[in-house]
Amino acid sequence: MQWQTLAATLFPLGHTVAAQDDFLSGEAQVEGGGAGGGGAGETATVAVIGTTGHAPIGVEIALAQATAILRTVREHPGRAIVILVDTQGQRLRHRDEMLGINSYMAHLGKCVELARRRGHKIVALVYDQALSGGFITSGLMADACYALPDATIRVMGLAAMARITKVPEELLTELALSNPVFAPGPENYLRMGGLRAIWDPAGADLAALLKEALLEPSAGDDRSALGLTRGGRLMAQPVIAAIMAGGHVIAA
Repeated sequence: MQWQTLAATLFPLGHTVAAQDDFLSGEAQVEGGGAGGGGAGETATVAVIGTTGHAPIGVEIALAQATAILRTVREHPGRAIVILVDTQGQRLRHRDEMLGINSYMAHLGKCVELARRRGHKIVALVYDQALSGGFITSGLMADACYALPDATIRVMGLAAMARITKVPEELLTELALSNPVFAPGPENYLRMGGLRAIWDPAGADLAALLKEALLEPSAGDDRSALGLTRGGRLMAQPVIAAIMAGGHVIAA
């Protein structure tokens, strides 16, 4: 889905979202007072940032996103932030590496966390592509991340995973058939708890789903618990619980 179509569908009450190269930013009107102003049944303004065109996240776009978040925190306390995700991940250029792209992306993640701690509700939607570090510092940093059913999501492709782990790609491909940790796609990230839900525009009102997401109370980071409940990550939550209790966990 093109970002223009998505924005019009998500924000039927109006928006000023615009693209500067592959960087999206602006404001939008949403129904419901839980999104940073007003009471139930009233409209509220949300900040919108994101990327388009399968954007590679280099130092410029990471800094632009961080700047937009900090501006919202400074000028509009408590305003909800909606992150629209379409990225091919970290830009693989020698220039970006020499400039410290890892520090820029860490800075972006810290800005999202700062906004959360200052009371800003943060909701992300993967509407096209979400890969590697570009997804980690945007969608996975939100209070809740959602995706459209046709989205492409993966932190590392199987070919790259094979090169890094020295495990044959054929074996990883076989494992991906039954284990969502190795497999890309929104359904697998839903099973692992990385996604709160998949929003299908063919059978639901995206604006209504966004309203519900913005009004939903923040429950903290419950992705490991969701992954256990959904059968996609069986050990993460038991390990966390054992560490918190100061005990041990034994795999079955």
